[in-house]
Amino acid sequence: MLKRLSAILATTVLAAPLAIGLARASETEELAPFRMIRSLQYVQDSVVLGDHSAIEMQRFMLGEIDKRLRAADEAIFRDPRNVDAALVYVMSGGNPETLDYLTDRDVEGNFDARVTDALRQYLRGKGPLIVENLANAAPEYRNSRVGPYLFLILGNATSQQDPVAAMKYYDWARLTAPGTIIEEAALRRSVSLAAEAGDPDKGFRYALNYARRYLTSPYASQFADVFVELAVTHFDEAVEKRVAEILAFMDQARQREVYLRVARRAAIAGNQTLARLASSRAEELARDGGGQSQLLANFYDGLAAVPSEDVFTAVQTLAAIPDAKLSPRDRALREAARAIADEVVRLPKDESPAQASMPIPEVDIGPANAGSETGETGSGMSPFAKAEATTPIAEPPAGAQAAASDPALDGFVANGRSKIKEIDALLAEEGL
Repeated sequence: MLKRLSAILATTVLAAPLAIGLARASETEELAPFRMIRSLQYVQDSVVLGDHSAIEMQRFMLGEIDKRLRAADEAIFRDPRNVDAALVYVMSGGNPETLDYLTDRDVEGNFDARVTDALRQYLRGKGPLIVENLANAAPEYRNSRVGPYLFLILGNATSQQDPVAAMKYYDWARLTAPGTIIEEAALRRSVSLAAEAGDPDKGFRYALNYARRYLTSPYASQFADVFVELAVTHFDEAVEKRVAEILAFMDQARQREVYLRVARRAAIAGNQTLARLASSRAEELARDGGGQSQLLANFYDGLAAVPSEDVFTAVQTLAAIPDAKLSPRDRALREAARAIADEVVRLPKDESPAQASMPIPEVDIGPANAGSETGETGSGMSPFAKAEATTPIAEPPAGAQAAASDPALDGFVANGRSKIKEIDALLAEEGL
């Protein structure tokens, strides 16, 4: 019995160092950069799929990976997976100085200089300069772990100069990384580029794919902005149906928010039909519990009615809304609308002294000029009327040139122009 017990103890003592060594090896393997990057990717994908509580974990993991990469022995990058991990870390919002640190110490040539040089320039805001070099290198990485990231960056770098080419890069990025933060970003940015490229059909297809997958993403508000721009710019009966199809994936609160954004954007753009349609839809959705939303729907409907025959009612509607209920941007819009409405409803001024002293030509004023003294639309008295829109009555008699430089008339025109400039300045201050 004693011999057996001694043998067991001896085996245990001899096995202890081996167990400790295996444990340390396992710990080192677990801390390999490529393993940490997998965890980061999982967290980031969880965020865009709706788990916003993972945002803090994402920040923590970026910090831990940065420490691990800087502390790693150079030999660890002989494993291509760790090289890819370092690149993915930088392209996922990591510290760009860490890439400089790693490449400066890379005496064995583990990092591809074409890729690292392109990334270093891109991260310094010189995206357009990397397009040619990275476009040549990226196809070699098409099926690698860093491929989707490189194509996403290529899309970002080319988006300003060539939106069509950028959409192709985004397409490849999202198709090789479905259900990830890569696909979310590629889809969201493709909606905007399709609108810029004048391809609304493609834009609505991208928007539909986004609505099906990523409406709970923290970046969904940015998607809503570009989607609204797409809908307002290309609005027609067919677009109305496609908008309704996309909004069907949203809950009632999100639908109401999008319709309010459409109404606001359409009112600014002067699209009265769309502004009123979107306002009415938002008002319908607000009846079940959205007092503020219903108020905003009425507000945007009033803005849309300012340049119409309902201008008096519109002005009353706008004036009835308390300032406290409107954001600073919407208060600026209301002031601009009031200034425009004042010009629309202002009655024509009496004749100036210079005009009163002019001889009245004997001409036959037909029905086309009837009502010109009552200030009706078409009288040519509006400061916004085009010169060619006025109806010529007769050739002016001698001495009529004095009327062209009449101080009262000049003052009226100058006042109208200053009003327009004030409105533009007001909107510019609010970023509209």
